[in-house]
Amino acid sequence: MIVGIDDTDSRKGMCTTYLCAVLVDELRKYGEVSTPRLVRLNPCIPFKTRGNGAVSFEIRIAKGEEEKVKEVIKVRVSELSELSEEETNPGVVFIDNDTKKENDNKSMLKNFYEDAVREVLTLEDAYVIISNLHFDYFGLKNKRGIIGALAAASFLVLQKSKPDYYDFTYELMAYRRKERWGTTRFIDEASVWKADAATYPLTWDTVDVANKEIVFAPHSPCPVLFGIRGDSVDAIYKTYELIDAEPEERNMLFITNQGTDFHLIRPYKEKLQDYHSYILDGVVSSSPRTIEGGHVVFSISLSEKNRGTIECIAYEPTKGFRDIIRKLQVGDGITVFGALKKETLNLEKIEVMKLNNVAERNPRCDKCGRRMKSAGRQQGYRCKRCGTFKADKDKVIVDRGIEEGLYEVPPVARRHISKPLIRMRMEGADKEIHPSR
Repeated sequence: MIVGIDDTDSRKGMCTTYLCAVLVDELRKYGEVSTPRLVRLNPCIPFKTRGNGAVSFEIRIAKGEEEKVKEVIKVRVSELSELSEEETNPGVVFIDNDTKKENDNKSMLKNFYEDAVREVLTLEDAYVIISNLHFDYFGLKNKRGIIGALAAASFLVLQKSKPDYYDFTYELMAYRRKERWGTTRFIDEASVWKADAATYPLTWDTVDVANKEIVFAPHSPCPVLFGIRGDSVDAIYKTYELIDAEPEERNMLFITNQGTDFHLIRPYKEKLQDYHSYILDGVVSSSPRTIEGGHVVFSISLSEKNRGTIECIAYEPTKGFRDIIRKLQVGDGITVFGALKKETLNLEKIEVMKLNNVAERNPRCDKCGRRMKSAGRQQGYRCKRCGTFKADKDKVIVDRGIEEGLYEVPPVARRHISKPLIRMRMEGADKEIHPSR
């Protein structure tokens, strides 16, 4: 049986991954439990709690034990969810072990998972799938978590049949003892920097070198002590062993879609919509300007027909990334990556495709080498000293202080699902890549 769970946390506490870890450990007495999945859904959804993550796992149980296991899950979800918080609306989806049914329904589940990461779905969208495929489910309050629960369960169904169909990474989550929830975390920072140096880039987003911060531990009162992300399970556990921190209650390794950029859409004919994340090609059409709050804004003329212009913004928390944005100028060909909100693209990364690095300057006199002066509107240029004449300005290549290639926001500002550029470099991407470290 595959189980998907979502929307059990709030901004004030709890974490759906913690509930999953508790269940995985508890359910092992009923049968073999798989490595759980952590699925990041559309990061733009306005009614998300924190990281918009849902979880799933598979348990192999003896026939006749299904209802007992489902009851254990329902009880734990009811006990541990932040039900007093308005935005917490738990949902659970159960997919029984039926290989033939799974194979027949993969296309439907594939579409639902992909839409849950990229689109804005309704509870009715989930109910249609659940009804058509005869899945069992459980929900509390308005049950909106059923959407993420079904998406996470679908991801696991798809990975079972073809593990490498989707790009994936790992995260090892360590959880605090209950008596320490809501208190200041003790993590020895020196040990974190040492661990990162020993395993980067096989692990990433543990620290932010440019901003001199550790970034793998949350600041909320949730049960998570820290999470180590990476592409290598061995490197993740090596990092874990090197870190000196407060005693933990438990830890759990997740397979996840974090760090994959799966949320990004290359639009074709469809209209751009808020709460979606896009990859857009264009030409810088207004010079970057810094506005109140330290945010940097500029516009691009989109390459796609009839799309006009769109404003892009690098928010203050993106720190040094804004310095790259400030070096753009009108005429630069770029590709932007980010989330659309209020018709403005919130930047996650950019690719400078073609720099407008040709500048026009008054020509130099061939005799004395001085800059000529304008002889009048559309009358060319003349050296007053030598009397020489030139019709046109000189064109020169200027150093812009920026190179072509990909640039990203630093780890302190990165979304869970956004792909770090170092992963692209390790994959051998045929692009110029400028990671944030």
